[in-house]
Amino acid sequence: MNPIVIIPARMAATRLPGKPLADIGGLPMIVRVLRQAQAAGAGPVAVAAGDSAIVAAVEAAGGRAVLTDPDLASGSDRILAALAELDPGGEHDVVINLQGDMPFVEPAVLAACAGLLAEQPDCDIATVVAPEQSAADRGNPDVVKAILSLEAGARTGRALYFTRSTLYGEAPVWRHIGIYGYRRAALVAFNAAAPSPLERREKLEQLRALELGLSIWAAVADAAPISVDTPADLEAARAHARKAR
Repeated sequence: MNPIVIIPARMAATRLPGKPLADIGGLPMIVRVLRQAQAAGAGPVAVAAGDSAIVAAVEAAGGRAVLTDPDLASGSDRILAALAELDPGGEHDVVINLQGDMPFVEPAVLAACAGLLAEQPDCDIATVVAPEQSAADRGNPDVVKAILSLEAGARTGRALYFTRSTLYGEAPVWRHIGIYGYRRAALVAFNAAAPSPLERREKLEQLRALELGLSIWAAVADAAPISVDTPADLEAARAHARKAR
């Protein structure tokens, strides 16, 4: 297995424009994500950037970035565009998609995602889940829940479904974390397919993969990493950085 980690990033985020370059403890957020990915040791790391300002910030920090068309529709489009430049010969058979808004993601979480593909031959796509933070998560449509085939105490399991709907019962509710490890052929097949009926209904693109018959497995993380989507999230990330000094 020969993984590569690619971080898609663009300035035109709807809720927090310019967030890849938002300062968090003296570093642009995209640089923090880059460094966490490098620390995982899962493979070479590059940023698939929709804007030249992101490329400049990454290169100034000693990282590698590829400028992609800013009008690409999705992060997976951006990743494939960068992959065509970074690895035209197809040497990397696994692609880890790390979102550029997780400045404190634990390197071990990325390593676990990559490790799933090595451990499970029938796994096409690996991802990550974490325990619910509170009972309120169960009814919150902004919290995506993963339904897993998971034995008690196990740290990996096959994903059966993902939903924004309320889940009931005494079993743990797993929050889905948007980190994906794709076998390269699965990424190409996923990206070539049109949005599926369940994907459109739930507004969750991972359901397209399940409807295509691709197998998704999830690794369990101890806690969900901080994700920066709003100005309030950014302030929380800055506070975390101050405490971590």
